[in-house]
Amino acid sequence: MSLCLSFNVFTLYSRKYQSPKAHFSSQFINQIQVNSFSHLLPSFPLNSSPPFKFSVKRINPIKVSTSTRVEATQSSFRNKNPKDINILVVGSTGYIGKFVVKELVDRGFNVIAIAREKSGIRGKNSKEEALNQLQGANVYFSDVTKVETLEKSLNDLDVSVDVVISCLASRTGGVKDSWKIDYEATKNSLVAGKKFGAKHFVLLSAICVQKPLLEFQRAKLKFEAELMKEAEGDSGFTYSIVRPTAFFKSLGGQVELVKDGKPYVMFGDGNLCACKPISEADLASFIADCVLSENKINQILPIGGPGKALTPLEQGEILFRLLGKEPNFLKVPIGIMDFAIGVLDFLVKIFPSMEDAAEFGKIGRYYAAESMLVLDPETGEYSSEKTPSYGEDTLEEFFERVLREGMVGQELGEQAIL
Repeated sequence: MSLCLSFNVFTLYSRKYQSPKAHFSSQFINQIQVNSFSHLLPSFPLNSSPPFKFSVKRINPIKVSTSTRVEATQSSFRNKNPKDINILVVGSTGYIGKFVVKELVDRGFNVIAIAREKSGIRGKNSKEEALNQLQGANVYFSDVTKVETLEKSLNDLDVSVDVVISCLASRTGGVKDSWKIDYEATKNSLVAGKKFGAKHFVLLSAICVQKPLLEFQRAKLKFEAELMKEAEGDSGFTYSIVRPTAFFKSLGGQVELVKDGKPYVMFGDGNLCACKPISEADLASFIADCVLSENKINQILPIGGPGKALTPLEQGEILFRLLGKEPNFLKVPIGIMDFAIGVLDFLVKIFPSMEDAAEFGKIGRYYAAESMLVLDPETGEYSSEKTPSYGEDTLEEFFERVLREGMVGQELGEQAIL
């Protein structure tokens, strides 16, 4: 899941990377809506959105293209038919990863999906569930945090790799986990992929890395720099770095609360941040485009959904209109976050084990105030006009679906703040 999302009440993605991670919890929203500010001490769990529903049919045995590794390195995979192109997907069981696998399978590519033996939130999904989720792909269970293990897994497959797509993202946004996943594990997939013939690497990053104040952003940027350097030193190797804005799931956490009569919570005046939210299916389609599109080679590609950028205030207005209710907003001073961060920064000096708690507070503050749009280097301002749009799914349509069907399956799990 990618970490960088924009939200009215902060939501942390989720590829991967989410996709994008910091979601204000329903618990915190309820506290704000019920209690007075004098008693407010927020907790910040993450929201997620309903996973794609895969059929329960078992997949067939591996049927990847058996072209030799020598052929893979001497000829361009872009000249092949999709059925002869082997794509290695890491982070395949993550929020965005599942959509990417489905899109690639639908386009006829040979997909090798790397999964953990116990995937999902807190490892609750079994191998059988992973196989059902990733139907049509050739699922291989391995460990991306250990390059030797990943290389052995690929060696056992005895096939070449043409393209690597990484949808990896830290599950928590904590300091150590960010470097372990957003940098080290992602680099392992690059090293292993190239060893087995990969000539192109598609990275699901996040638009928020353009203003790096958080540990996971710095980890992602370090890998981005090394990926670009790899391409500079190898004329036969290319990359596409995809930096999405907010995911729909990160904006849906308040739908059911507002439906039940609670106010819509936002920070400041509701205009502190804005985003061009993109659906998971549209993002997966864009990532799949990066496999063969030559105009996306060696590019950093910020991407948002269709339409204009929306502030939290505008998102709330859409929701109230759909419900046929008078707008009822609760505006929370951003200073509440600043106070909480100050307390956590003080405590971490005494209790180093609170390092992640302090980082989580900063993540929440970041998403409460920073827009998920392209940062114009000339003006230093976020620009809706310079943020490309893609796809057809709109946030309003997403809200309508959630009002009908609810936010089933959007567990917060490990991606929680405090």
